[in-house]
Amino acid sequence: MKAVLIKEDKSLSYEEVPNPIIKEGEVLIEVHASALNRADLLQREGNYPPPPGCPEWPGLEVAGVIKEVANGVTEFKVGDKVCALLGGGGYAEYVTVPAQMVMPMPKGLSFVQASAIPEVYMTAYLNLFHVANAKKGETLLVTAGGSGLASAIIPMAKAFGLRVITTVRGKEKAKKIEYLNADLIIETTSCDLAEELKKQEEQGHPVDIAIDCLGGAVLGKCLKYVARGCRWIQIATLAGDISEVDFRNIFVKNIRIIGSTLRSKTPEEKGKLLKELTEKLWPKFESGEIAPEIYKVLPIEQADEAQQTLYRGENIGKVVMTVKN
Repeated sequence: MKAVLIKEDKSLSYEEVPNPIIKEGEVLIEVHASALNRADLLQREGNYPPPPGCPEWPGLEVAGVIKEVANGVTEFKVGDKVCALLGGGGYAEYVTVPAQMVMPMPKGLSFVQASAIPEVYMTAYLNLFHVANAKKGETLLVTAGGSGLASAIIPMAKAFGLRVITTVRGKEKAKKIEYLNADLIIETTSCDLAEELKKQEEQGHPVDIAIDCLGGAVLGKCLKYVARGCRWIQIATLAGDISEVDFRNIFVKNIRIIGSTLRSKTPEEKGKLLKELTEKLWPKFESGEIAPEIYKVLPIEQADEAQQTLYRGENIGKVVMTVKN
């Protein structure tokens, strides 16, 4: 089979690799679509190695057709259309996956749409409902509103009754994400995020939960104006690793700053989360209440251009590669 390899000079090459060998408890998926994540870029730069036992090539979420089922698997059969969460290896024609990491495709969705669900919606669900314990009526701040993750978190939060604030850089990007129906879009090139959160606090809408992939200097400034008991969840630090924090404010307001990553969860934890995800979100996908937002679709032979779209930060929603038509 073929897979996208990361070469020593960090270039990408689509070339022949050994076929995966299925193990007990796994299924073999013929990949039809593979969605991109920023973690793929970190892996390309040498900063996000795949877990032991996973292929060396990137790819965290795919959709396709089951071609083989190993001993011990009873919930799936050959020919089932599925999507799956991977430890790595999704940039390929075939991938083996533990059955607990596999979900049936929601009815009515294409392979491209389904491939954009496992990683991003799992991350959204994990942080909203397990880490933050979000409740109807609370106010959520989601930074980087144009990202693939935000395109999942915002509609999900709205569907479960949260008020949502998000951020973008540039008026054009703010216009492009209006369809997500966030209650407030803060355009950070023309205003200060901390000052805008101060206004929200004064108006009775302080932030109860933040899911932040940016970090940087502004983080500490924002913490002055969040709600008592705020859960500030840090999932990445794209704007910088260092911030100055007033710890007196932290304990006076009982603020929790929580680091969270999906990759650190055990297979058992991920399997339980995926089961919950299927039970609670699949009806919303199938009714159209929530829909994966796809920005661009490219063939896997153009993997570099697909990743460059993320490097440039131009995408609103997910970038997906087609592997088999």
